[in-house]
Amino acid sequence: MSAHVPEPPRRPWAPAVLVLIVFLFLSGCADRPAAAPAAFPHGAAGPEAEGERAALAVPAVPRVVPQEIPGLGPATRDLIPSGALQAFVVTGEDADSNRSTAVLYARDSPAADWRPVTGLWPAHNGMQGWTGFHEAGDLRSPTGVYALTDAGGLLPDPGTLLPYDQHEYFATDGEGFFGESLEGSFDYVVAINYNRTPGVSPLDRTRPLGAERGGGIWIHVDHGGPTQGCVSVEEEHMEELLRTLDPAKQPVIVMGDATSLAR
Repeated sequence: MSAHVPEPPRRPWAPAVLVLIVFLFLSGCADRPAAAPAAFPHGAAGPEAEGERAALAVPAVPRVVPQEIPGLGPATRDLIPSGALQAFVVTGEDADSNRSTAVLYARDSPAADWRPVTGLWPAHNGMQGWTGFHEAGDLRSPTGVYALTDAGGLLPDPGTLLPYDQHEYFATDGEGFFGESLEGSFDYVVAINYNRTPGVSPLDRTRPLGAERGGGIWIHVDHGGPTQGCVSVEEEHMEELLRTLDPAKQPVIVMGDATSLAR
């Protein structure tokens, strides 16, 4: 007779547990991370996503270049001080001509556009034209860019902001190259800072480069003919120029024949 082996006790809940395990295996559970939605794939973005980014990108702001003074090339522009806000531009017809035109330009800041503030004025320059190396008696006007700091004349100050020296020594007479009267030529003058000491009367005869390099180069009242090296404009234009120039704006004159200024 064989030994009796007792049956293990029955667990009435076992089938239910088995059913639950199978259900969780098939459907997933809260502790298992869900697969990423197909709409948001992992990895590098494709062309479509790149296009969406491009549509949202802020467009680059184009660099705005200030308007330059017409007729001036890069070499001439580089001679204008960065802080200068007024430029009296005198352009000769050619290197040997004594006829020229003049325009006063201004800008509101070093980064702003240059704009004309006067019309195109007729002007005269040296009898023999222009030179890059002025010497006393050569009858040519020096090309270049020079500061305008001092004024004066035989007549009273017309309302300029520049230091103004009214003196009888500005009286002149005689005849010009074509027989025209020189009387009144220095009723108003603005000294061009070529071979002179800034901050003194235009009558001052100090010549830092030496007397052989000339001096006494002014903007003055036109007498109807060429000059010995100065620049001249009509009297009404001299008055306007004097009333407009402002030392706080570091005014300069840019002068020379058209070809030289275009360099």
